[in-house]
Amino acid sequence: MWFVIGLVVIVVIVGLVVMVMYNRLVKLRNRCDSGWSAIDVQLRRRYDLIPNLVETVKGYAKHEQGTLSAVIQARQAGIDANSVEAQGKAENMLTGALNKLFALSEAYPDLKADANFRSLQEEITSTEDKVAYARQYYNAAVLAYRNALETVPTNFVANSFGFKPRDYFEISEPEARGPVQVSF
Repeated sequence: MWFVIGLVVIVVIVGLVVMVMYNRLVKLRNRCDSGWSAIDVQLRRRYDLIPNLVETVKGYAKHEQGTLSAVIQARQAGIDANSVEAQGKAENMLTGALNKLFALSEAYPDLKADANFRSLQEEITSTEDKVAYARQYYNAAVLAYRNALETVPTNFVANSFGFKPRDYFEISEPEARGPVQVSF
């Protein structure tokens, strides 16, 4: 009789421990999803600003179609990205293209003086800061989640219930590691 009660108590305790670990993994995974959502919101905001910037530049720099096309293609690659790695590569392309676009303002003084261009430039720079912050939050959430997936005894629960690690959102291109250069 005491043996059966002891066995039931052990099973209940083990069940509770597994439940707590499972719930912790779900919370960490949801934190990753929330972090990615914050990045996505800022990237969408950035993508929405780019057509206005391109149109503004077109009026002043008609001979710079290559640069404008590169910005448009990089924007579309970002919109079409379907994984964290693909999004990172697209963002690297877009950052490089935007840097070239902003550098055009030096060659076109009227463009540099245009209030709409300056305003869009400031908005994109502000959005870059928000993307960087969101990326930092997301990567911290991914680190906590991966640590939980890889440490004992939580890794047994994670493997049993099919929890998969998330990818970090990283910038891999050396030229994209710096801030967007904005000059007025």
